[in-house]
Amino acid sequence: MLIFPHARRSGIRSAAGLLLATLLVMGGTAAADSHETMSGGDTWLPSLITETPQQGFALAVTLSQKGVATTQPDAEVRKAERPEYAEDADSLIAVSHVIATHFQTVAAANDYWRE
Repeated sequence: MLIFPHARRSGIRSAAGLLLATLLVMGGTAAADSHETMSGGDTWLPSLITETPQQGFALAVTLSQKGVATTQPDAEVRKAERPEYAEDADSLIAVSHVIATHFQTVAAANDYWRE
C-alpha cells in the first residue's frame, strides 16, 4: 500500500515524459548526431559550444535522449512503454521542460550566441 498514491502516478508520468523525449525526437536527431561520437570510451560530448541556437537546441535534445537512455538502457523497454504516454499532455509538457532546461544550459554556455 502506498502512503502517497498520487506520488507514484506522478513519478511514472515524469519518467514516461522523459522516455517520450527520446522517442519523439528519434527522427529529428540528424542535427544532433554531430555531437554524438559515442563508441567505446570515446567522449560523446566534447563541448556545449555550438555555432547557432538551432544547433544548441539539437544538442539539448541529444542531452535529453542520453539522459533517458542512461536511465533506461533497454531500447525495447522504452519502446514498449510508449503507448502509455505518447498522447498524455502531462508527459508532453514534461518532455518540453526537460529539453528547455538543457537548452538553457547550452545557451548560457554559448553566452546566448551574442556577438
